[in-house]
Amino acid sequence: MELDFKKRQLRLQRQDKILKIFTYVMLSVWALIVIFPFYWMVLTSLKDYGAYNAEYVPAFFTLEPTLNNYFEAFSAVELDRYLLNTVIFALVTTALMVVVITLAAYAFARLQFKGKNVVFTLFLALMMIPSELVVITNFATITQWDLRNSFLGLILPSVTSVFYIYLLKEAFEQVPDELYKAAKVDGTSDLKYLFKVMIPICKPTLITIIILKIIECWNSYVWPRLITDDPAYFLVSNGIQEIRENGFGRENIPAMMAAVVVISIPLIILFLIFRKKIMAGVSKGGIKG
Repeated sequence: MELDFKKRQLRLQRQDKILKIFTYVMLSVWALIVIFPFYWMVLTSLKDYGAYNAEYVPAFFTLEPTLNNYFEAFSAVELDRYLLNTVIFALVTTALMVVVITLAAYAFARLQFKGKNVVFTLFLALMMIPSELVVITNFATITQWDLRNSFLGLILPSVTSVFYIYLLKEAFEQVPDELYKAAKVDGTSDLKYLFKVMIPICKPTLITIIILKIIECWNSYVWPRLITDDPAYFLVSNGIQEIRENGFGRENIPAMMAAVVVISIPLIILFLIFRKKIMAGVSKGGIKG
């Protein structure tokens, strides 16, 4: 009997080991599939224009890397200006949005007022509206206010988000009600309770929202493309199109890839630094109890 138990245990251990090996192999294959486009982008950016065009069969490495494509990317158009504009747009938009969604999420999570559930349901219903319809109404409004080709016109439509309000509200509701009641007994105002208790406790979720919003602003394309036609207000997404149309053209793929690498590096670094906080914030905001 004891011998059969040991055999069964050994068989289970072998099965577990095989399953782990299979899992790691599949994860490694998937990682290679995900990483390969980034590798190809960087590799192409390091190839000489003539050598790249001379390749009949794409080469997966180069023995003569060059940085000329990066210099050309900055000299063809004002890529540094586009990067600065995008940094300003992302930081200001994110800062304003954090203020708006924090106050809104706190009101829905802690304050009691007539029709709160109805209003919040209507807020969630807004997520069902196609983004194209929102873009059209925003474009008409910004145009009527004469805010085209301005940072204010770029920023205003992005200073709130129903999804982020919902995510932060869920995090706020996980804070025990006893803390709120004790704070009110001590005479603490709602605003002070928000900044002294709620925000520090829900900091991981708030950091996640900030990072995701910065990434969203950095990748924004449709709205900046609609609302700006002055290169002084172009973002990096518009800058790529400007490079193709008025820079070194569509044929110089290595220089184009160099520009894309420059634009992608800040987001990659941001994600690598804060990836654990993003995962922790999303999991905390999505679990009740």
